Amino acid sequence: MEMNRCKEIERSIIKRYRKSIWRPFIRGIQEYDMIQDGDKIAVCISGGKDSMLLAKLMQEVQRHGKMDFELKFLSMDPGYNEKNRQKLLSNAELLNVPLETFHTDIFDIVHEVDGNPCYLCARMRRGYLYKNAQDLGCNKIALGHHFDDVIETILMGMMYGGQIQTMMPKLHSTNFEGMELIRPMYLIKEDDIITWRDYNQLEFLQCACRFTESISESGDGVGESKRQEMKELIKKLRATSEVIDRNIFRSVHDVNLDTLIGYHRGNDSYNFLDDYEERGKKKTEN
Repeated sequence: MEMNRCKEIERSIIKRYRKSIWRPFIRGIQEYDMIQDGDKIAVCISGGKDSMLLAKLMQEVQRHGKMDFELKFLSMDPGYNEKNRQKLLSNAELLNVPLETFHTDIFDIVHEVDGNPCYLCARMRRGYLYKNAQDLGCNKIALGHHFDDVIETILMGMMYGGQIQTMMPKLHSTNFEGMELIRPMYLIKEDDIITWRDYNQLEFLQCACRFTESISESGDGVGESKRQEMKELIKKLRATSEVIDRNIFRSVHDVNLDTLIGYHRGNDSYNFLDDYEERGKKKTEN
């Protein structure tokens, strides 16, 4: 019975959600050159809707695509309670995702941290995932970040970081030589992931850390993150215009350096005054 349901869920990705999920997934892989022959990719599974859909998408492209690569499905238990742990395992079984799990005490560590526990948790998770993926012989880890994560990052950088930056579709690890991170769901919108989840009547983990649980229990809203603020802002912008989210996304693909006051790359920085007079003379000569 469960195998039949898994087949129906897989079929929904290719058929019913072909336009909104499958095609953007394939386009993202191709446009940003994420997968090559010979890759061994650790698909990182947190148990949420994004990573579980990513697992199914990666299985489908391995099954139907032209590239020859290996997959491992790597799940880290950072200290889930028993209910969340069982929900993760039962969903993996239902969806026929063969998990390789390992345990850490990240939740215990970050629970005692003041300031920004979510940032520390994310960094520690990433390090553990890289290390365990490398131990499995993988050269890449795949994360379930999507289109909305990207445009939220752009807006957060501008509004709270005072800079223009984004979440890259792929990047080389600075601490684990030979390892690369890819984000195959880069072009898939979160609303479409939610629609797929609800259509298939699936129930996945939310953020299952103790910090989030304590916020939920207190009901005081203290834990509302800046990213959640960006989600609400983007929701309002989308109600105003159907192209605004796409334009935010495209803005970091087509940066006009001639109109920037300053920028930096690595340790090198540039200010428009550095060659202002020189560029003015060239315009006069032309």
